Amino acid sequence: MSTTTNQTNSKQPSEGVNKARLKWACRRGMLELDVLFIPFVDEAYDDLTDEKQRVFERLLTCQDPELFAWFMGHETCEDTELNAMVQHILQRVKV
Repeated sequence: MSTTTNQTNSKQPSEGVNKARLKWACRRGMLELDVLFIPFVDEAYDDLTDEKQRVFERLLTCQDPELFAWFMGHETCEDTELNAMVQHILQRVKV
C-alpha cells in the first residue's frame, strides 16, 4: 500500500514542476504575449488533451516576433496545429 502512496506522491511534484516550467516558458518579455500565455496555463492548460498540451508546448518554442505576428493577426501561422492553438487561445480571450 505504501508503494501506491509513493507513486501518487511522486507524480504530484512532477506535475507541479511541469506547470512551473510552462509558466517560466510563458514569460516572454513581451507584455502582449505574457498576458495571453500565463493566464492560459493557469486556467485552461489542464483541460487540454495530451496532444493539445504538446502543441501548446511546441508553440512556446517559437520565436517572439513570430508569436507576436500570429497573435496580433499580422500573419497566419502556416503550421496547422500551431495555428489552431493560436486561434484557440485568441478565442478564449474574446469570450
